[in-house]
Amino acid sequence: MRLRSRLTFASGLVIGFMTLHVLLDWDLHTLQHVSKEEHFHQPVDRGDNMAANSTNSTTRILCWIMTSPKNLQSRTVHARETWAKRCDVTLYMSSTETAFPTVALNVSEGRENLYWKTIRAFQYIHDKHLDQADWFFKADDDTFVVVENLHLILSSFNPEEPYYLGRRFSPFVKQGYMSGGAGYVLSKEALRRFVKGFETGECTHFSSIEDMALGKCMETMKVPVVDTRDVLGRHTFHPFPLDKYVIRKPPGPQAWHMIYDHYPVIEGPDCCSDYAVSFHYIRPVQMYMLQYMTYHLRPFAYKYRFNTAMHPRNRTTKATVTTM
Repeated sequence: MRLRSRLTFASGLVIGFMTLHVLLDWDLHTLQHVSKEEHFHQPVDRGDNMAANSTNSTTRILCWIMTSPKNLQSRTVHARETWAKRCDVTLYMSSTETAFPTVALNVSEGRENLYWKTIRAFQYIHDKHLDQADWFFKADDDTFVVVENLHLILSSFNPEEPYYLGRRFSPFVKQGYMSGGAGYVLSKEALRRFVKGFETGECTHFSSIEDMALGKCMETMKVPVVDTRDVLGRHTFHPFPLDKYVIRKPPGPQAWHMIYDHYPVIEGPDCCSDYAVSFHYIRPVQMYMLQYMTYHLRPFAYKYRFNTAMHPRNRTTKATVTTM
């Protein structure tokens, strides 16, 4: 009996060892297979002083930042020291010219003049910088932008066609308009049409609400809006800081910006795209925190699953273009 028990025990050990060996070998093979299929790789750190490289030859981005003399040292300097240097061309639009440098638009300051400032800024860019970029991105001086992700989205589109991209809001304009705080983009052709609209009188300064009024001009000039969400329906442009989305709110009335949103808003950890482009109402200290977390922070031994199917430009609907 003792001999039989020992043989049974020994046989169990051998069988268990062989089974474990087979399972481990299979698991390793599976991991290697997944690695090849899903394109794991370590993200590239471009470095603080390196401008963003276009993903192709037609994604040169001119970024213009709306600012004012009182905000230069409290806000704008921090945008300049973080994300703004990654644009191909960066302009700071204000009411006065300074050594910062800022461009004087001959427009008075104040919320009632924001749309005039936008009109004059795009007219100035059209006259002075049209050939230096393919896409023209407007941001506020308290917006943080991941320029590389903006390049990614724009690389699917031809800038010689009319396109208008950003965070789409629904009220007041039939096709919707893009949130000014989250930042919005005009293709080269859209910029041409915007300027032409004011030359012909088809577009007018009918409201001081900058983003809505610009959206109305885009609609009038037959510039369609673009759905910039990723394949999972997660937003890439954000009119508020990350905490407004990543933290679920208790049941109750929706915030106004969620009521304005054209597409459903996801709350919680899955709120925002891995390829997020912008966040608004960012304080100076948050600019540097986002800069660090975007370009420097790396969990040790973690390899990001760079799955091309997740890119905003590879949505099954090919980044939906909405027409009238």
